[in-house]
Amino acid sequence: MDGRFEWREEYSVGVEAIDKEHQRLFQIINKLFAFREEEKDSQWLGQEGIKYFKGHAMKHFADEESYMESVGHPELERHRAIHQGFREHTLPALEEEMERTGYSAEALDHFLGVCAGWLIGHTLTEDQAIRGGQESTWEGLLPEEELDAMKKVIVQLVFDMFRLESQLISDAYGGERFGDGVYYRLIYGTGQKEEKQEVLMVFEEKLLVNTVGRALGLQTNKLNAMLINAARYTARQFVGRVMEHLPAFGAYELKEENLLSYEQFQRVFQREKPQVSLLFNTGGAGYFAYCVIAPHLLEKGVGTPIESGNALDEVEKYLTRREEQQAADTRPKVLVVDDSMTIRQAMRGLLEDEYQVQLAESGVAAIRTISLDRPDLVLLDYEMPVCDGRQTLEMLRSEPSFADLPVIFLTGRSDPEVVRSLLSLKPAGYLLKYLKPAQIKEKIEGFFAKARGYSQHT
Repeated sequence: MDGRFEWREEYSVGVEAIDKEHQRLFQIINKLFAFREEEKDSQWLGQEGIKYFKGHAMKHFADEESYMESVGHPELERHRAIHQGFREHTLPALEEEMERTGYSAEALDHFLGVCAGWLIGHTLTEDQAIRGGQESTWEGLLPEEELDAMKKVIVQLVFDMFRLESQLISDAYGGERFGDGVYYRLIYGTGQKEEKQEVLMVFEEKLLVNTVGRALGLQTNKLNAMLINAARYTARQFVGRVMEHLPAFGAYELKEENLLSYEQFQRVFQREKPQVSLLFNTGGAGYFAYCVIAPHLLEKGVGTPIESGNALDEVEKYLTRREEQQAADTRPKVLVVDDSMTIRQAMRGLLEDEYQVQLAESGVAAIRTISLDRPDLVLLDYEMPVCDGRQTLEMLRSEPSFADLPVIFLTGRSDPEVVRSLLSLKPAGYLLKYLKPAQIKEKIEGFFAKARGYSQHT
């Protein structure tokens, strides 16, 4: 790891004793990072790291709880429970993992990433509550306003934690891919089987680098195991804070977490839409999505549960699979836009072996998908309600960055008047829907062969 895990003013809670201990914890993590960079003896570093971090963390917890008790803080018991969970579950699990692996470099990275991620999240969320500045922000919201409240909570938390201004892009995010993403799934329950909820957080890779990575002092733009682990624990704190502000979501405990591939993530959306599905932009820092799924819509076995015994292996496997898929998947991207689910699914089945296929059910959805992840070819239904193919193409051509995006119209009509109308828009071609699947596939292959040939001669 390069860089420094630096204390910044926004971490301050305004209580001198607590802020000093926070800074001390940051310094300890920093020293451990430095020793790790110098490739010191990993067993000594692991043993001393656990000892020093645990000792100072326990002192910090006791001082923090003592202060909250002295001022009669209403959230003392919840805060104490969070400390207890880290002290009695998280740290012992990390210690056991390092002993089990012989204090390997990978286990040490996991320890540092988890401690850093927990410290970032706890300092920027739970500890900010000590000064009382955040607790009154969302008081008085009515149950029927929970969706709007969640939007406001998320925007406020992103600013409080990372000083980033975020804007809601869509409150009906449909699981579209945006750049290189990390897909993180958390399942919460109340102890009763039917009372579960699932939270899916999607992060554009560069957003993790620009937020958690920046807090860790990373100088690289590449994901690694330490950053993924730190992001996991920061995300947990984030979700917990969102739930806390919204009574309907608050009485849940984390039961399971997974890191998903994009394909696994998509399956959730193919079966049923989430109750909450929000897409945000943070300007140049990157995109993220926050989704909540109702209990009866939960999917079983989407990903391998991450537990204390397999967290190290699962993160490494996830990164390896992700890199392999990104390196190996050189298939062209094709976006199919059609209001008919039958046509969309049929085109996916026809093309998905040779192409990365994305689907959109309307012209508006197509614009959003193209903006997030530009395809190499758009197959666009000409006859759609509300915003038809002509209007969609005109909107694309009005945007300079999409002016040269290849579009092939899909149509069920072949009469001369319709054909002339299609060609007047100067598409890359048109396909008749009643053609045999092999003929459709052949024409698409011909387009890409021609495009490759053109590219080789320019």
